[in-house]
Amino acid sequence: MRMSESVSFVAVDLGASSGRVMDCRWDGQRFQLDELHRFANGGVRIGAGLHWDVLRIWAEIQNGLKKFRAVHDELPAGIAIDAWGVDFALLDERDRLLGNPHHYRDSRTNGVPAAVSSTMSSHDLFRATGVQTMEINTVFQLAAMAIQSDLQLQNAQSLLMIPDFFQYLLCGEKRAEYTEASTTQLFDLRARFWSWESLKRLHLPAHIFQKIVLPGTVLGELQPGVQAECGFAGGIPCIVAASHDTASAVAAIPGLDESSVFLSSGTWSLMGVAVDDPDLSDAAFHGGFTNEGAANGGVLLLKNLTGLWILQECMRNWEAEGQRFSWTEIEEAAACAAAFRSFIDPSAGAFQSPADMRAAIAQFCVESRQPVPQTPGEFARCILESLSFSYREVVEELEQVTGRTLRTIRVVGGGCLNRLLCQMTADACGRRVIAGPVEAAALGNALMQAVATGHIKNLAEGEAALTESVEVQLFETARGEEWQNAYARYRSVVRGKDSRKD
Repeated sequence: MRMSESVSFVAVDLGASSGRVMDCRWDGQRFQLDELHRFANGGVRIGAGLHWDVLRIWAEIQNGLKKFRAVHDELPAGIAIDAWGVDFALLDERDRLLGNPHHYRDSRTNGVPAAVSSTMSSHDLFRATGVQTMEINTVFQLAAMAIQSDLQLQNAQSLLMIPDFFQYLLCGEKRAEYTEASTTQLFDLRARFWSWESLKRLHLPAHIFQKIVLPGTVLGELQPGVQAECGFAGGIPCIVAASHDTASAVAAIPGLDESSVFLSSGTWSLMGVAVDDPDLSDAAFHGGFTNEGAANGGVLLLKNLTGLWILQECMRNWEAEGQRFSWTEIEEAAACAAAFRSFIDPSAGAFQSPADMRAAIAQFCVESRQPVPQTPGEFARCILESLSFSYREVVEELEQVTGRTLRTIRVVGGGCLNRLLCQMTADACGRRVIAGPVEAAALGNALMQAVATGHIKNLAEGEAALTESVEVQLFETARGEEWQNAYARYRSVVRGKDSRKD
């Protein structure tokens, strides 16, 4: 039975482009989320390196806690942090931070997977960890440091993933949370522990990795110094949620059954299904699927795709030239642009970190003999249509790998707000799309806190609370022959076989 008193949980949701501190009010039946504090986030370039300003992020988290204190007389029932994967902080023997953590888009990992492949191939790493090779992964960041004889790695006594690092600042306990650890490509999802084999073969220091804890673990209380800084008169439980933001977001989806596929849509697009155990098959490996931890201790079988990052970067380029567009304005411009004019491969390397995203798109179109977008609407239309077709590829591949029939796409995250993209996804994939919630990661974060504190009995009971708490929008497919023909062209383009000319 649920506890009936009304309480608040503080959910700190850190994204690659912004951070949020949310007041998640539980009244015994449903959650109500209110934004306490939002701040911009992103990489900071220092010389040739790209880093995270973790001290500023920490100050912003404390600002959010101060804002909670300003509007509430009572203490929160808990606080938890979720964030992106793969990045980490290194601490020395006195638990001092060894430099600013690197951003996953830093160039230090360029070529590193190939450099270590003779020691441990991508297929070997997949069989050991269930994770696909990407240059940004923790394993290759560490390998790059080892290759360069980096003194920070040599002096490190502790490695903490980004959300684990901020949990440590909150409560003073160093732990590695299961879902976040699973993104490193150094975690054995079968054993639910670090892959000692991979660490040994790659000559990486095993002693810096922390004890694994599962979502829903209470680590301790908010440290006295943080209490004093933020104006709290007592201790607050510091709880481990599903610290990887994707796992928290998926935990907030009600009705995610075997006929449903989730799509966490934001800077990245992560698309997959929930399974009990990792899929280490050759079919999953060659299909590009990866396995990551789920909030319930299970596994998410998914594919990582570049998402709205491409459009975000175009908007940044336009803003630098004095053209500032809101998301609503750019969506309206895309809706007015001609359909199916040009396509890109959203996950191509050319679109990962170019200096000018529009130039990268134009070059792709020239090389694939397609019309080059000219207006903001044409660029946006090209990106959104290409994303929707990339989602169709993943859904069809998931059906082949899992043997399931996937009828519904559940979209969560910021991409929910782009109605045009949601409708395009329904039309391109030939499946209905249910969009919502937008703040899924924060809601999943709060749900795990409520389970940890006994306000909700378990995740199964939490499903009813999610249904009560979430507003969704339904997009039915209206796919016609034009979508089929356009998909065939998209498939040809991304494989370099398109012969279309202006």
